[in-house]
Amino acid sequence: MKFFNKVAAAAAGFCLFISSIALADTIKVTDVTGREVEVNVPVEHVILGEGRQIYFVGALDKDEPFKRVVGWRDDLAKADPETYAAYLAKYPDIAKLPTFGGMKDGTFDIEQAVALKPDVMLMNIDAKTATEEAGYIEKLEKVGIPLVYVDFREKPMENTEPSMRLIGKLFGKEEKAEEFIKFRADSIAKVTDTLAKGNPKKPLVFMERAGGYSDDCCMSFGNENFGRMVEFAGGVNMAKDIIPGTFGTVNPEQVIASNPDQIIITGGNWEGYVPGGAPWVGVGYGADEKEAQRKLEGLTERPAFTGVKAVKDGNVHAVWHQFYNNPYQFVAIQQMAKWLHPDLFGDLDPEATFKELHERFLPLPYKSGYFVSLNASR
Repeated sequence: MKFFNKVAAAAAGFCLFISSIALADTIKVTDVTGREVEVNVPVEHVILGEGRQIYFVGALDKDEPFKRVVGWRDDLAKADPETYAAYLAKYPDIAKLPTFGGMKDGTFDIEQAVALKPDVMLMNIDAKTATEEAGYIEKLEKVGIPLVYVDFREKPMENTEPSMRLIGKLFGKEEKAEEFIKFRADSIAKVTDTLAKGNPKKPLVFMERAGGYSDDCCMSFGNENFGRMVEFAGGVNMAKDIIPGTFGTVNPEQVIASNPDQIIITGGNWEGYVPGGAPWVGVGYGADEKEAQRKLEGLTERPAFTGVKAVKDGNVHAVWHQFYNNPYQFVAIQQMAKWLHPDLFGDLDPEATFKELHERFLPLPYKSGYFVSLNASR
């Protein structure tokens, strides 16, 4: 009798194995560069080419955001230490996850990646040139590891939706991806529909990228990323015709000569990169808003802002830098719209939008601290 029980158990196990194979399908997906890639879905083992990709992974799998992650780049703890600490407190095992260097700086270890046997590797599009020059795609293909590009940084207003749909398909989370996409679109429409109806005068806005990160001034955005978000929020991006690509620099004299109506500076806690209390504005998850406001005021004393209208009027603001690199950028659009058109958006509540995003989609509880302004009424 014991023999027959063992046979039955083995048969059941074999059937379960066959069923698991049947559940996996090999499909062709098209990434944001237009490449067709064959992947077995749903994927069960994923390498994140950047640690901050947990922003979108978490949005698609609130309950178990790390269950597929077998390795990730080591940037989250430095670029966004508060978020990393919150994830670490909730999921302590992430401290054991293998970490990688970057494609762009040549520290990516392909042998380590192979040893982890991932079903797919997700890479940001900004690493494409370095990835191709090093021949990583071909090397990974030879060992059966497909590489797929997503984008929330180079052209986020264009590529966020297809990127989320792509990841939803890979994870078997298509419905959740569409739910997120609708929430994002509806949140942006609250701004764009109101602007279309009200047709207000558009203020000139200078977006400073990572103000205070270094002594140099002034990094900014061209006609993409935060530069494009300014346009969505009802402003005119000062650097639109100065910077030809997504990222670039304008000199202090250009800022003074342009005399912007509003200044918005991106900030974060970069102690891991620039230790010693540099003057960057430390907005982010649960940030000390009074300290962030103090640092923001200090940045207005730089030569580049001498006599500028925005400083005189107190229309200087800071926004979390990492909105530039994740699918939550619609929250930043709402907040910028409130800063640029306070009369038009008096009832709009970006904090409530961000809180709802956390409650519906994200593994972490919401904590404020992502925005500060020198204009107390905004």
